[in-house]
Amino acid sequence: MLDSILNGLYTAVSWVLVTFHDLLAFTNNTDLQWVVGIIALVILIRIILIPLFVKQIKSQRALTALQPHMKAIQKKYKDDRQKQSEEMMKLYKEHKTNPFASCFPILAQAPIFFALFWVLNSISQNQPRGLLKGEYLISAREASFFGAPLSGTFLGSSEFSTKAIAIVLIIFMSATTFTTQRQLMVKGMPKMDSSNNMMLQQQKIMLYLFPIIFAVTGVNFPIGVLIYWSTTNLWTWGQQYYVIKRNPAPGSPAYEELQKKKAAKGLLDEKSNNADGTTIVEDQPEQTGQRVQPKRDKKRKKKNR
Repeated sequence: MLDSILNGLYTAVSWVLVTFHDLLAFTNNTDLQWVVGIIALVILIRIILIPLFVKQIKSQRALTALQPHMKAIQKKYKDDRQKQSEEMMKLYKEHKTNPFASCFPILAQAPIFFALFWVLNSISQNQPRGLLKGEYLISAREASFFGAPLSGTFLGSSEFSTKAIAIVLIIFMSATTFTTQRQLMVKGMPKMDSSNNMMLQQQKIMLYLFPIIFAVTGVNFPIGVLIYWSTTNLWTWGQQYYVIKRNPAPGSPAYEELQKKKAAKGLLDEKSNNADGTTIVEDQPEQTGQRVQPKRDKKRKKKNR
């Protein structure tokens, strides 16, 4: 069963690589053909994952709205951790949200990531896997990225070019992960009390943990996998930047900036929003069925006399 699933993933990943290799055959540039294939794999996967990304945003915003309730539970059951956990899970269930939704896009990409890892690893060992066999296998084995073989790794190569490119990609991969997470914390999250805030603590852990994980494990990844993960990080950063800019979470610094810009341009309606997303409705004079007669200008009347 597991072998069938893995073989299906190997076939799917290698199909994307081979398809774009053939589409770009007119360029007569083997390096470009395989690198573009890897980037195309990222774009295809991220388009498929857009609904999951939307669900992630909704879940994060729902968690933000639940913060007062979560604090009340923590305060009420501060001496009973088990009861506190039970009440928290009950709260999540009632509001149909998940505190770990932010990890879903990464977890969803994990099978593709490891499938690509093993496909590229097989190239270095000259072993066919999926659709990469025969001429495709030979072509992929000769392909490189700025002189570094796509199947080469930092630890597994003695070539300076491979080590140098691997280090650059690892740094870029870690930097984009850190920048994306920091962008979310600084601009995209509502202002919250940092004390005893589970969501904020989770974001802080992710801010430093993921870049460290990438930096430590990246030395074992083939160059092609590093290209894949660097590209997907860049996509994540751009996607998140767009959401924060165009549709920021109520109460966040980005939301307040957007409201100020709209107010300056006169685009805010009579119904405007508070920083916490609640609606303010301006008091309107009570309408009656009688027509209001215009007041006469008495001073002007006296002058005419």
